[in-house]
Amino acid sequence: MNGICGWAGSGQAVENPERVLANMGTALATGQQTARLTTPACSLATTLPTTGAGVYTQDNLCIAFCGDIFWRQGELQATAAAQGHDAAIATAYHRYGIQCLEHMHGPFSLALHDPAQQITLLAIDRLGIHRLCYTVRDQQLVFATSLDTLIRHPAVQAEIDPQAIYDYLYFHMVPGPRTIYRDIYKLAPGQYALFKAGVLTNDVYWQLEYQDDSKASFQDLDEEFRALLRTTVTRAAAHPHTGSFLSGGTDSSTTTGILSELSTDPVQSFSIGFKAEGYDETPYATISAKHFHTRHQTYYVTPQDVVSAIPLVAVAYDEPFGNASAIPTYYCAKIAKAAGVSHMIACDGGDEIFAGNARYAKQQVFEHYQRLPAALRHGLIEPIVRRLPDREALPLLRKAKSYIDQARIPLPDRLETYNFLHRTPPAEMFQQDFIDRIDRGVPLNMLRSTYQQAHSGSQLNRMMYLDMKYTLADNDLRKVSRMCGLAGVAVHYPLLDEELVGFAARVPVNLKIRNGELRYFFKQSLRDFLAPETLVKSKHGFGLPFGLWLHEDPRLHELAHHSLQQLAKRAYLQPAYLDGLWKQHQQGHASYYGVMIWVLMMLEQWLAAHGH
Repeated sequence: MNGICGWAGSGQAVENPERVLANMGTALATGQQTARLTTPACSLATTLPTTGAGVYTQDNLCIAFCGDIFWRQGELQATAAAQGHDAAIATAYHRYGIQCLEHMHGPFSLALHDPAQQITLLAIDRLGIHRLCYTVRDQQLVFATSLDTLIRHPAVQAEIDPQAIYDYLYFHMVPGPRTIYRDIYKLAPGQYALFKAGVLTNDVYWQLEYQDDSKASFQDLDEEFRALLRTTVTRAAAHPHTGSFLSGGTDSSTTTGILSELSTDPVQSFSIGFKAEGYDETPYATISAKHFHTRHQTYYVTPQDVVSAIPLVAVAYDEPFGNASAIPTYYCAKIAKAAGVSHMIACDGGDEIFAGNARYAKQQVFEHYQRLPAALRHGLIEPIVRRLPDREALPLLRKAKSYIDQARIPLPDRLETYNFLHRTPPAEMFQQDFIDRIDRGVPLNMLRSTYQQAHSGSQLNRMMYLDMKYTLADNDLRKVSRMCGLAGVAVHYPLLDEELVGFAARVPVNLKIRNGELRYFFKQSLRDFLAPETLVKSKHGFGLPFGLWLHEDPRLHELAHHSLQQLAKRAYLQPAYLDGLWKQHQQGHASYYGVMIWVLMMLEQWLAAHGH
């Protein structure tokens, strides 16, 4: 994987900066060469696996970048073609200042030091495909694309943040801006950090603009959409030896199909299967593979594969990461690598921009209640429902009571009513000293803040905006990018091309979901392109049957149980809660309780693997 790292500022000089920079650089990507630059004011390094990375002095600027940058402004595009992206970045900065970021497109991470102005600029791309962490220590800004890299700087102490532990258990990953380490942060999508005179400030240079008042018809948008899809896949497929993830869903089938049209040879596509009822999607992947005539390979993940991969995954992530589908993603990328593929096309993002998550339709049903007059809701319906005894009420009345109880909770809080951390009293789950060191209101406050930041009055658009941050940038992209890196392949996300994302924001809400049908516009536009079975397929993803296998496989059982026993020795959770969770899993609801066991197991695995 590409990466950058370094530091800048007027603080105490680092002893032997070349050695420190070399040590940090080795953690960027094992086995790859790094380019390094050291001046009295800054030190920068970047990996050099491709032409999409570099570290330069250009027009009195120090620049480190990596990614697939492209330019739409004609002169900057010409400069990049003739002299390289570093020259285009320098030209854009001298001309536009910080607004140069508005002219940089595609996935990237950037560090730019301007000695004349004595400022350092950090930024990542609009969708958060790249990552950049930072901290200020001893009047110096230290940064890196990986926490494992950043904490190698001698001024940085890797102290676990208790709030980040709580946030991880709430979200199953550590959402930005916080990281697992105290006082170290990460940039959000479309955000930059500016460091000047020892002071760091953050701001956004891009925000997705939804058009709630759009009156565009299906016919107005259809042709533009299909042309954009082809353009974005063409850009992602520009690399040789490109293959495709293929689950058989609408997104992966669409990108694989377009890739097949662009290629003169059959496209190599890859999917994952499970010999577990309700988890295996391979029949749909096979349908799409035949439909588009790909050279398709399927790998069936086993419990032993999971046992073997867990330590690798724990080491690979620089923060605790509890998304179990990282394991099948890794094996899918691994078989692609073995087949000679060096670049994979992933379809992440389609659900978050074209309304494909089931909760979107479900929440619309609850929003109908909120549209009733307040006097009717509060003065008549709710007093009657509150007087209904749960046990004696008829099933239909119980459902009505449950509906109203949920509908009364405003968004986005309603999305978290089933969160494990809301279903167990804190004193039963956590040790008191840990509770005293955290703010349990932080996760919901983060969700509320992001939900309100969306430039839209539509609940659907706001939910999708929320998911672009937490489900996509902080979770799915971290999952796929890191697992592809572990397998030794690069990955591209054509559905997250910013032009396509901007187009999706112009699609009217009533075309995104119609009569409860998710992704209405997307599917209608591609109804003559995708296989009929694909259009009616329900969403699964690469979900791992961990909870079921935990019952069946003794090696997985032993690994998980031992992890929970070790976690019980740490000052976070009540040992009785961990014991109770294990017993509940053994007694029934294996899939439900297996989720939390996986999250807790991976926390302990990560802490142990990283020496904490």
